Amino acid sequence: MAGLAPIFLIAAVIVVVFLFLYYVPILLWFSALVSGVRISLIQLVLMRIRKVPPGVIVRALIEASKAGLSEIKRDELEAHYLAGGHVESVVHALVSAAKANIDLNFQMATAIDLAGRDVFEAVQMSVNPKVIDTPPVAAVAKDGIQLIAKARVTVRANIKQLVGGAGEETVLARVGEGIVSSIGSSISHKAVLENPDSISKVVLEKGLDAGTAFEILSIDIADIDIGKNIGAGLQIDQADADKNIAQAKAEERRAMAVALEQEMKAKAQEARAKVIEAEADVPKALAEAFRNGNLGVMDYLKYKNIEADTAMRDSIAKPGSKPPKKD
Repeated sequence: MAGLAPIFLIAAVIVVVFLFLYYVPILLWFSALVSGVRISLIQLVLMRIRKVPPGVIVRALIEASKAGLSEIKRDELEAHYLAGGHVESVVHALVSAAKANIDLNFQMATAIDLAGRDVFEAVQMSVNPKVIDTPPVAAVAKDGIQLIAKARVTVRANIKQLVGGAGEETVLARVGEGIVSSIGSSISHKAVLENPDSISKVVLEKGLDAGTAFEILSIDIADIDIGKNIGAGLQIDQADADKNIAQAKAEERRAMAVALEQEMKAKAQEARAKVIEAEADVPKALAEAFRNGNLGVMDYLKYKNIEADTAMRDSIAKPGSKPPKKD
């Protein structure tokens, strides 16, 4: 056991030294000192206690000091870190903006960062514009020909509109709407194919970047393809619809004619029934006349001869029928 005491002592010393260097980062303080950043060891220890990584704050202060950004304070960086911000990204953005002569202060940079946007990427986009390819946009000219256009939108970040400004989706939607409006107002699709830059001019004049986080620099039509003949298709559909309507009306009239024919046949049958009923009353009337003495035998024979002559004339008028025999 006596031989293990020095080992435990050395281990305890190592642990104590490690804890001391962890809570009192002397090397980090010395690095800040030689870089011209004044910060005390007590402040570094307090950062550990507040669960703020001193390395992040010190490196950010050194970078800002070397870039000449003396307005950045330690307390502001700590507050931004505790608020959930990205200290290194903010400092990188401020240094890049200062080198590019972009008006960006610490308050605006931290606000953009806390809003969920990458402030360093926004500064880079402000220096180097970004090209956005729009999806194919289909529109129809006044002559009924469909055109499918693809555009390339060159934008750069608008630093002042990054907080609360609309994103790329809004810009693409507005550009697509402008392309549809421009092609739709063209008299002929040939005019659009001859001068595709007219679409860009019309779209740019609309001020599509208002209220967005970007500034549109240019809109270039990359490709235009001819689609379907929408006008002819609509006319064909309308003709088919008119034909179907006409057929339906003709079928309705035919059905009404058939119904009327059946009704006429029914009326004819009814009239024949009445005639047969009336003819059945003739013998009764003759018998009644005989009984009352109003009709004699000679009169009856004359009536029968007249009836036979009428039947004969009818048979002669109808070829192929035999004349009835006289009684």
